[in-house]
Amino acid sequence: MTELPQLKNKITIAGSGPVGAMLAIILSRANYQVDVFESRPDPRTHIAQQGRSINITLSERAWAALAIIGIDKKVRQYATPLYKRVFHGQDGIISEQNYGKKNQAIWSISREKLTDILISQAEQEAQVNLHFEQRLTYVDFSTACSSFSYLKAGRKGHKEIDADYVFAADGAFSKVRRLAQETPRFSYSQRYMKQSYIELTISPNKDGSSKLSPHASHLWPRKGFLLIALPNNDGSFTCTLYLNYQGPISFSSLTSAKAVEDFFLHHFTDVMPLLESPVTEFLNKTPSPLFLVSVDPWVINNKVALIGDAAHAMLPFYGQGLNSSFEDCHVLAKLIKLYRDDWLKILPAYYLQRKKNNDAISKLSNDYFTEISSLDDNIDEQLNKKIAHQFALKYPELWPSLDQMVSFSPDISYVKAREISVAQKSIMAEIMQIKNIHQCWQEDHIYQELEKMALTRLAPLLK
Repeated sequence: MTELPQLKNKITIAGSGPVGAMLAIILSRANYQVDVFESRPDPRTHIAQQGRSINITLSERAWAALAIIGIDKKVRQYATPLYKRVFHGQDGIISEQNYGKKNQAIWSISREKLTDILISQAEQEAQVNLHFEQRLTYVDFSTACSSFSYLKAGRKGHKEIDADYVFAADGAFSKVRRLAQETPRFSYSQRYMKQSYIELTISPNKDGSSKLSPHASHLWPRKGFLLIALPNNDGSFTCTLYLNYQGPISFSSLTSAKAVEDFFLHHFTDVMPLLESPVTEFLNKTPSPLFLVSVDPWVINNKVALIGDAAHAMLPFYGQGLNSSFEDCHVLAKLIKLYRDDWLKILPAYYLQRKKNNDAISKLSNDYFTEISSLDDNIDEQLNKKIAHQFALKYPELWPSLDQMVSFSPDISYVKAREISVAQKSIMAEIMQIKNIHQCWQEDHIYQELEKMALTRLAPLLK
């Protein structure tokens, strides 16, 4: 008789979203016994909640993580490649920006479909048990024992789960994180942005074709607010409107059909005819908040660890929220092998590596919204980007774009990418101070000066 391999530790995962499901697969294949608990119903049989974006973008960090569990090819079947950003100015001028080099793309996919694929795969794993509609009520941060409540036949039930470790993969509103705030020396901050968001829809044409270029993300940057459209496989686009919650132009001020219609006609003249019932959708939806989460530490008593949005909820504007969370899982998989299942080494190493990198990408995401929401009327910023783009075409190895580093170079850490980006901005700030830069920006001496500064200040960082 073949002897079965002995199971290692028991691990509880709170949250069955994409991160929780991926982590469960990784841990099961490392021969851990895994129980995944989710407060919501099985998403494969229930409609997703309003407020959870139904589109996400995957770049190389996410694909690397999906590859190690062998479902990258399956996921790619349901994803749409995006090769560029298309900016729609209020004056009708359209400009484009490639995400990467030739044929490089980020991929748009329905959150619901990605979650279904990952949960279905987790369900097939030998050591994974999934438990839906079971709400976390308690975590013992010293023993990793946790408690869950549930309804059965109309009556409330309760059970306690013993485990060796607990992972909180329960998202931006993490219950584990809320409970952790009662533990000693746990630092937590949550900062709400002025903006909230709702989702709108651009339906496909009657023949199934798209009303916009289907292999691009589309952005309508306006001062202080922003509309983004991401394509779906069926020819439709999911649009997200980011707008101040309060103020003269805000969700709070736009309360009548006439006001909403005037808002779209003035600020989004070209997209208004494409949107499906924008006024009705706007008035019927409750704006969802945008906020950043900062937590320290991510690991408590070497028994409970936070992962994904539970540890580092960030703004969505650089499209790296799920990519960074999948990278959390990928790093854990590597550390389990490196330290041969020694969790006294695995968890501290995970925290040290991922905390600083997620802080870096969170700052980059915040900065990106500030840049693009003012791009439409900021002549200096537009010229700044033109000069940097021209220089990058001449010296791509000396001036890598932030997209190239963040989306297509998983070997470059977020920390390093931000360090290089900060240096680039410093150099460009000096270039923009050159006398008559708006008139002479295409002259050779501008790019000679740029090359000199890049060789001195950027080259050492790129080694």
